[in-house]
Amino acid sequence: MDIYFAPLEGITGHIFRRAYNGIYGSDSIEKYFSPFLSPAEKCPITPREKKDITPENNEGIYLVPQILTCKSDYFIDATKELKAMGYTEVNLNLGCPSGTVCAKGKGAGFLPETLALQKFLDDIYSYAESDNMKISVKTRLGYYNPDEFYDLIDIFNAFPISELIVHPRIRTDFYKGEPRREYYAYALEHSRNPLVYNGNIFTVKDYEDLSGAFGSSLDPVMLGRGLISDPSLADKLKGVTSETDFVKLRKLHDTIYHEYQKFMSPDINVLFKMRELWTYWQVLFDGRERDIKKLLKAKKYAEYESIAYSILP
Repeated sequence: MDIYFAPLEGITGHIFRRAYNGIYGSDSIEKYFSPFLSPAEKCPITPREKKDITPENNEGIYLVPQILTCKSDYFIDATKELKAMGYTEVNLNLGCPSGTVCAKGKGAGFLPETLALQKFLDDIYSYAESDNMKISVKTRLGYYNPDEFYDLIDIFNAFPISELIVHPRIRTDFYKGEPRREYYAYALEHSRNPLVYNGNIFTVKDYEDLSGAFGSSLDPVMLGRGLISDPSLADKLKGVTSETDFVKLRKLHDTIYHEYQKFMSPDINVLFKMRELWTYWQVLFDGRERDIKKLLKAKKYAEYESIAYSILP
């Protein structure tokens, strides 16, 4: 079973990826996807973005850089730079539901513009063929209505997409409610491209229920919020038994915490990054809601550590 780690902006950067890969093992995750790169005219990849995806900061990790743009020349320029860095696969983001992103016609905001999207895909896949580059696509069902997906599948079928990653929600769903399973079932029947499922897998039971609904095991599958919330979820899905979940979580916490301290200051900046993680991890600690609420307000290392290490085993 192949499991892909979805990108979460501000969380799954190279510090997190290295820590996770080192603690949970390279066998847990087949592909990591970077938080999106947003190329601009004359600046395909910013220095900050380049630091995150440079191979030196991702040793032992199969990383797929994700690109967010609605301009094919920007996409191609960024991909050429990535090719020069050694990458042979990139991902197009057609799923981001952010208002600021969609207002610029990017992410899920590109989905209603079907003629422009077809021209864009024609451009980038013509380039990909000439430069031997794989391009996968991460998409939602549509922007306004899930029935947009029927036309989108026909569009996608016209191109050699290396993998079509489907998050079965529309833009206005954001991440709320249940994914629209019937549309992924349609993709299973009608897509000519390899499919990857993404959306609302937080437990083994969630995965089993989805597999049962579709009549076959989901493989590959992309995990995002579920894998942040329970970092051992990939191991559980693969039936791997090793150290207890909380032993690994403590190692993950400590590694990330100390790495952030090397590169960031003052205390509050590091603690802001840790708070983001705890908003996901808190589901693992029933009965500690009051302590976690205090932790999320901590402003100094000593205060934070006193609370965090009373919670973590």
